Amino acid sequence: MDNRLYDVIHRRRDVRAQFTGAPIPDEVLHRVLSAAHAAPSVGLSQPWDFVVVRDAAIRETFHEHVHREREVFAATLDASAARRFARIKIDGVLESTLSIVVTYDRDRGGPAVLGRHAIADAGLYSVCLAIQNLWLAATAEDLGVGWVSFYREPFLAGLLGIPAGIRPVAWLCLGPVTHLETTPDLERHGWRHRRPLGDVVHHDRW
Repeated sequence: MDNRLYDVIHRRRDVRAQFTGAPIPDEVLHRVLSAAHAAPSVGLSQPWDFVVVRDAAIRETFHEHVHREREVFAATLDASAARRFARIKIDGVLESTLSIVVTYDRDRGGPAVLGRHAIADAGLYSVCLAIQNLWLAATAEDLGVGWVSFYREPFLAGLLGIPAGIRPVAWLCLGPVTHLETTPDLERHGWRHRRPLGDVVHHDRW
């Protein structure tokens, strides 16, 4: 048995503060995107697109939006949670080498997408599989990935000129890192702790 895949799975982290900004060779970026594009998809619809964002002005505008949304979230917290949240860095938009925005096209492969008739979100799940492939491939290439979720979808669609009907699913920061933390950030900062496997495995019935 080859344990390298398992090592990558457990080494993967949601990176915020460790990006170096160093360049990514074109061939490495191509391998990472190829891995994402190799993901399984419902009805072989491949409903994803990847927008590679290098432009500094776009990233600065998005970064400002993200931090406005951070303030919106912070205002919902009680005092104790707000203090913990204040210590947590939520993005590496400016520090990373580049970003990749992954989108979902519900109409791709239609009008009849094989396997989606009973589960409307199956296409969205497919996009998430592509994101996970990208993340694991990047980790294998010693790159970090950070998924930024503090944004409003209409804002991001307008910023990047994403056509109507195409949903932005993820803004991913990507680049070389100084290191990957051994413990995820949210655990290190006391926000949440992982549940043991035994707590989430059921047999035959819930």
